[in-house]
Amino acid sequence: MPQKLQTLVLAILMSCTAGFSQIKILFDDTKAEQAGNADWVISNSSSPVQVPTPAQSGITSSTSETYWTGALSAWGVDCVKQGYYVETLPPSGSITYGSTSNSQDLSKYNVFIVCEPNSQFSATEKTALMNFVKNGGGLFMISDHTVSDRNNDGWDSPMVWNDFLTTNSVNSNNPFGISFDLANISLTTTNLATITNDSILHGPMGDVTKAMWSNGTTMTLDKTKNPTAVGYVFNTGASTTGSTNVMFATAKYGNGKVAAIGDSSPCDDGTGGSGNTLYNGWTGDVGVSHENLLMNATIWLATHKAKNSTRVQQIQNAELKVFPNPVTEGVLNVSFSTATFTPTRIQLIDLDARVLQSINLDENSAKLQSLDVSNLRSGIYICHISNEDEYETRKVVISNR
Repeated sequence: MPQKLQTLVLAILMSCTAGFSQIKILFDDTKAEQAGNADWVISNSSSPVQVPTPAQSGITSSTSETYWTGALSAWGVDCVKQGYYVETLPPSGSITYGSTSNSQDLSKYNVFIVCEPNSQFSATEKTALMNFVKNGGGLFMISDHTVSDRNNDGWDSPMVWNDFLTTNSVNSNNPFGISFDLANISLTTTNLATITNDSILHGPMGDVTKAMWSNGTTMTLDKTKNPTAVGYVFNTGASTTGSTNVMFATAKYGNGKVAAIGDSSPCDDGTGGSGNTLYNGWTGDVGVSHENLLMNATIWLATHKAKNSTRVQQIQNAELKVFPNPVTEGVLNVSFSTATFTPTRIQLIDLDARVLQSINLDENSAKLQSLDVSNLRSGIYICHISNEDEYETRKVVISNR
């Protein structure tokens, strides 16, 4: 592959939240997420590295979360099944935004998930997190109960999050309108908000019907500081239109979004490193409700409203088709109309960000292109169709016989 094309492909695949092809999810492991009886990583729990192993290109729609080892492995595997690319920010990594010297700078990712941080964010890290959200990133803030200081440094996760929200250099006035209470609760609730066009409780993964906290906390919303703050799950008996006793919440800030949950237990898939006692909150406590809640929120964080929704609808619904999907006979077809969208390149990309096939097009090219995928193993791939001004992506499932 020519160097110029390699550079272009790298720019596409490692792009920032402004939106290129594949959505990238980063899970943090720099804040003592494995201290004590915890293992809040997606893979390689004994020694987490940037890219999880085995390779995520081996994940199919039927892959078990035990493909990776870590209490968040189910979350990671589910993200890959959505067509996302996942990585870990290992303990040696740095939380930065806009740093050209950091290969894992937050500008390269769409969503940053931080599960129960047990160490304080530095001043520069707080600034990076705020600028990440402000410029279009999605931040998932996961807390646990008060007095849950697993590494005995004087900071537990509610304190860490509240410190970030009130002492950062960008906006220290609780910019998301969310505060974590210093509480410790255990309960199962069906006290859920009713919100029109709700994609959190009734999103693409399915419905959320209940939630179970096993020593978690609640949150308080301040809509005078952020009117977009919304509560979805509430303590039993609390008002579902109120601002207290909130167990799950979201907010928007600048061009980005945040989601916040008061307990790490729903994230736990019951697997992890040797010596840790873990529990299956992901699908064990309340069926798939926790999985649906956390994945619906992840998809919401990763999704940005199109600048021209009419234009996007034209392309998606009428003028561009990728079929069959799933592919069972070894051939993937891409058809398009030249009326308003003329692609100049079609690429097939695997979940390790490798370009497997690339077709260059011009005005004389056929409007139906076929890609031979018979030699590819079954799994999830990304079809990227683009010209100089626009692009579209499709998640493709290949199920070769």
